[in-house]
Amino acid sequence: MERVKIDLHTHSSASDGTESPADVARAAHAAGLDVFALTDHDTTSGWQAAGDAAVALGVAFVPGMEISCTTGDGISVHLLSYLHDPQDPGLCAEIEASRCSRRTRAERMVELLSEDYPIDWDVVLDHVREGATVGRPHIADALVTVGVVENRTAAFASVLHSRSRYYVPHYAPDPVHAVRLVRAAGGVPVFAHPLAAARGRVVGPEVFEAMIDAGLGGLEVAHRDNPEDARARLVRMASEHDLVVTGSSDYHGGGKPNRLGENLTSVQSLVRIEEQAGSGVPVRYP
Repeated sequence: MERVKIDLHTHSSASDGTESPADVARAAHAAGLDVFALTDHDTTSGWQAAGDAAVALGVAFVPGMEISCTTGDGISVHLLSYLHDPQDPGLCAEIEASRCSRRTRAERMVELLSEDYPIDWDVVLDHVREGATVGRPHIADALVTVGVVENRTAAFASVLHSRSRYYVPHYAPDPVHAVRLVRAAGGVPVFAHPLAAARGRVVGPEVFEAMIDAGLGGLEVAHRDNPEDARARLVRMASEHDLVVTGSSDYHGGGKPNRLGENLTSVQSLVRIEEQAGSGVPVRYP
């Protein structure tokens, strides 16, 4: 039997992707995927359109979200949440706080950048779809438009890097707290690209342990930003703690080089995610 192709990490223009939620579903179908998840940053606004388009094309749809978190010592952590209740008050309140802080932070970063580069807030907003969470990727796209950098990757490697003088921190929940919120909302929390050192500092064993104790459900192991030796460590950790292992593309459309289906999740892992979910939000099958 041909392998079922499952990609559980994609982004649309509802956050920092370049394609609409429905177009991500169409791209998933064109890439030969059987199942995909939409995991936009801090929003579920694309679920309906993506799910409708996917099911119409014969592709199963997994509702998800990626939550931006920060540890007490300032390390960025991304937490994927699958099949949670999108109306859960606790989770919604935390996400809204993050979204508001992210916008204020973006405005301040643009102010700083405008001192040295031909960029202003209106140029950034030209790259933000209505209702999307404003973030550094939109600033990066604006910098490309005005000719400061060649692409998003170059922007993040230079003027938008966390060590740049233009960088401004923003509020984000502690990852342990976020794990508890996802579980309280009936969702399944999975640590996204946990050892992607090329993105910046990664957390130590004590954070992994605290997240596991709080109810962490899985680890995203097969991701282009996890080095091969790190993947082996993650697999061992998952085995020791009975965590789900996933693999994904982290697709952003034209925003990043990541290709749909470049890393995949097993059917067994998807089944375990469905079994752990308690919100009543289902995977949408054709």
